[in-house]
Amino acid sequence: MHTLYLCYFGLREPLVQTQVLPYLREIQKAGDLRISILTFEPELNKKWSAAEITDQKNKLAAENIEWHCLPYHKTPTVPATLYDVVSGAMLVRRLIRSESIDVLHARSHVAAMIGAIAKITVRRKPKLIFDIRGFFPEEYTDAGIWKENGLIFKAVKSAEKWLLKKSDGFVVLTEKARGILFPESAATGFEKFGRPVEVIPCCANFERFVPAETAARDEARRRFGFAERYVITYVGSLGTWYLADEMADFMQAARDKDKSVFALILTQSAPEIMAEKLKARGFGEQDFLVKKVATDEIHEHLIAADLALSFIKPCYSKLSSSPTKIAEYLASGVPIVANSGVGDITEQIETDKIGVVIKDFNRKTYDEAFDQIKKLQNSIDMSAACQRSARKRFDLEKVGGKRYRSLYERLFAQSLTDKEFGQR
Repeated sequence: MHTLYLCYFGLREPLVQTQVLPYLREIQKAGDLRISILTFEPELNKKWSAAEITDQKNKLAAENIEWHCLPYHKTPTVPATLYDVVSGAMLVRRLIRSESIDVLHARSHVAAMIGAIAKITVRRKPKLIFDIRGFFPEEYTDAGIWKENGLIFKAVKSAEKWLLKKSDGFVVLTEKARGILFPESAATGFEKFGRPVEVIPCCANFERFVPAETAARDEARRRFGFAERYVITYVGSLGTWYLADEMADFMQAARDKDKSVFALILTQSAPEIMAEKLKARGFGEQDFLVKKVATDEIHEHLIAADLALSFIKPCYSKLSSSPTKIAEYLASGVPIVANSGVGDITEQIETDKIGVVIKDFNRKTYDEAFDQIKKLQNSIDMSAACQRSARKRFDLEKVGGKRYRSLYERLFAQSLTDKEFGQR
């Protein structure tokens, strides 16, 4: 079997390095499977030299992954995306013919559109996996980018409906999303038309993210300059869905209760966003560190943390969300304070007793949550509990890889059945 993975992101982007490529390596374990990947590279000719492209292709080829790339176009938004869809579909169509592609594995809506268009234009039709990374149209309206029920939103919803019809298998990130899109699959693993469905949250690599022993945690704090502090961390973007003001308010409330509190913010957003918010809430320069950290260095900082935050705007689109940071926090043995209304987080935290879920953003709630987490940390081994939860829910190999391989096995079995009955 030959799978072509379609990804509307650049190869160097963090999510491709930490999610896409690790999953492809896991999918390869399914057996006799050839893997190719198509990415869309911003400023392809400026950021990648011919020599760099060749070198990267050779590196991936050594892992039995063949890399194809096209330039990504950003503006004007709608025409640029439509251009990328058409050019992507044309290339995929050629690859289906020349490389005998059996499965098109599309990450998110734009990639699925590329795959679906290519699929309907060829006689030998590959299977299409729609790897639904979120409720894409609703994300844009919830973020205020598109007008709710506006022309673009309606057009994308129509396209989404068509993609759901044309796909042969599905991946969603949360049980909440499964319950909305494919409720019958919770019992059978198949939706109402017999197509396989898997719930695969964003997982963590346990070779990288590991909980620290006390000595290692203390050494990390000394190295980063905040020895003997109670470290509250946040990893990820700031703004839009990610509630920077509310997290700064929580940190202020915690510091009012415990003067040893230190704020550690690891982000790819502009550091001054959070730095100014913390200063406005009474944090001195010695009480916080806000910095941009490379993806492969995040784990080195997380081992220094006592508590992690994940405050995300609770809205409809986020019911489909599985924040990567949750898996990374837990794999590092760090308990969480998170808000309700985001994916399966509430059920996971409350069932596994690895943190506190807040339902409101106010001082009283923050005070109570901080008291609760300190009480938990004083009564049980929270690091061990977090690691157990991570192993059970977010292990890259035993959860993510296993479920992807299961999806492929069922899809291949369906392919054999289709051939037996002469179906297309």
